[in-house]
Amino acid sequence: MTSLSSSFPSPVGPSQRPTMRHVAALAGVGVKTVSRVINGEPNVSQATIARVQAAAASLHYQPDLHAGNLRRNDRRTHTLALLVGSVANPFSGALHRAVEDAAAQRGMAVFASSLDDDPARERGLVSAFLSRRVDGLILTTVSKSQGYLLPEQERGTPLVFVDREPVGIEADAIVSDNASGAASATRHLIEHGHRRIAYLGDRLDIQTARERHRGFLEELGRAGISTSSLPVIDNLHDENSARDAVNRLLDSDNPPTAIFSSQNLVTIGAVRALRDHDAHRRVALVGFDDVPLADLLEPGITVVAQDPQRIGELAAERMFARLDGDTSADRRYVVPTTLIVRGSGEIRPRG
Repeated sequence: MTSLSSSFPSPVGPSQRPTMRHVAALAGVGVKTVSRVINGEPNVSQATIARVQAAAASLHYQPDLHAGNLRRNDRRTHTLALLVGSVANPFSGALHRAVEDAAAQRGMAVFASSLDDDPARERGLVSAFLSRRVDGLILTTVSKSQGYLLPEQERGTPLVFVDREPVGIEADAIVSDNASGAASATRHLIEHGHRRIAYLGDRLDIQTARERHRGFLEELGRAGISTSSLPVIDNLHDENSARDAVNRLLDSDNPPTAIFSSQNLVTIGAVRALRDHDAHRRVALVGFDDVPLADLLEPGITVVAQDPQRIGELAAERMFARLDGDTSADRRYVVPTTLIVRGSGEIRPRG
């Protein structure tokens, strides 16, 4: 059993945070020795490491990483920044969890915030992250160019982009196969007999929305279906706008027999509109990205599911590789999507 020194001068007060000096006094070693143990430096005996660790545990000592950063050779804060579309979106939540789990294994904290697809908010949040001297940035972005990050990249801060590829800068990027996923959703509806398919798209200034729009149109072209008379509604971005759009479609003289909704919040709006019209069993629906409780509805919602867990894992892998000294060329990783059949996408057109 490791014994601790009895020379500890005074107990740590209830409102006082224990310091490295308290740990050193309790362990009977110098402050520099405690620093070497805390920072994992070599040439410290196992017996001394055990004494310091026991003292630190006894005092509930937590290293002040920012204070230590001023003296350590690597000048790291052991923090990462994560910018996602919205922490309220299940996709972003799953991605956040994957990054956070990987960071925790490395003893790192994650600062996360929501982009809300606002370019000004993007720049402001990135600036706030950098002011906190984070070790790396994992980013979902919406501004036309991320060239403003070039000076930071040149200073050695690793950048990994998720969900959307960067513009104006070369960096690692982890994205879903958006065009292919949209094409598979469209093909599924065509194979079930649909020709009048409505498309509900997100804002076209968002890269993923443009890719899904492209996949939809290209698949119709491969099937020989004219797009000139099909209802294509872009620039939807939330549940309410999608619900209003679908209500108008269903009230029209020539309503669609099927709908492809290209974003999970848009899908929820479409589901509500279909139920407003009691049309959820006669109008087919396939959504891009899964939605909560999709399998519990009747019919269940057929979706093209992304894999935010894998996107987050790959982003963390690339970030830690860069922090560990990987200087290889920047890479683009494309994570496949999966068609999940639940019932709504298999409704055939009547007549």
